[in-house]
Amino acid sequence: MSTNQHGKSVISRQALSSYLDTFLNVSAFKDYAPNGLQVEGKGQVRTLVTGVTACQALIEQAIAVNADAILVHHGFFWKNEPEVITGMKYRRIKALMDHDISLFGYHLPLDAHHGIGNNAQLAYQLGILSPRVYEPVAQDLLWHGHLEHPVTATEFSQLLNNVLKREPLHIGDNSKPIATIAWCTGGAQDYIDQAAQMGVDAFISGEVSERTYHAAMEQGIHYFAAGHHATEQFGIKALGQHLASKFDLTHHFIDIVNPV
Repeated sequence: MSTNQHGKSVISRQALSSYLDTFLNVSAFKDYAPNGLQVEGKGQVRTLVTGVTACQALIEQAIAVNADAILVHHGFFWKNEPEVITGMKYRRIKALMDHDISLFGYHLPLDAHHGIGNNAQLAYQLGILSPRVYEPVAQDLLWHGHLEHPVTATEFSQLLNNVLKREPLHIGDNSKPIATIAWCTGGAQDYIDQAAQMGVDAFISGEVSERTYHAAMEQGIHYFAAGHHATEQFGIKALGQHLASKFDLTHHFIDIVNPV
């Protein structure tokens, strides 16, 4: 790391990439998209933008603040998507390359990290005590813990609303209190069966399917669909703050509103 003529710290793209890959233990994960540097930009990074998804709106706002790199949870090149670079994908990548901005994406490694990961950060935001992974589920993706005091489903829905700024969908018996909780951020509604087997009172994830209703009702577990974007906003923000502190970078977390 070095300092430019204006006294701002600068880290090389390569050094930042190596640090992130090691810090997030990328080699331990089998994922649906490449983790790490996805689009190569300028060789030095002093201004970093973080956001949940590498959409056009995020890229345009990163350009506006003269970002050298963008770091996201949902990047590009997902399994089974078309391999050609046309249309929307072309426009996004062209904007990055025209402005020499690097794009880094970290998916499952960011979900699972025990300190700044999405699941760890959601537990912190909600005040869930003793958060820990559920070992039978691979890659540390399903977590569980407990609340300080039991609450009603209505009270817990309000907590989610206050923290995530989004009203959750609740499925379950309102008369049953909630003390123990399992969760997995994003599109993990099908972990509800493992959560029920754990014997917890409630399960939180981002999305919901038609089958989720029946799984929750028949197994007697509360389910809260709290939003894919909403449940995954805290990990990438925490990661950006960590990098800004460690390397003295300028950091902007940019939240592109997404109701899903």
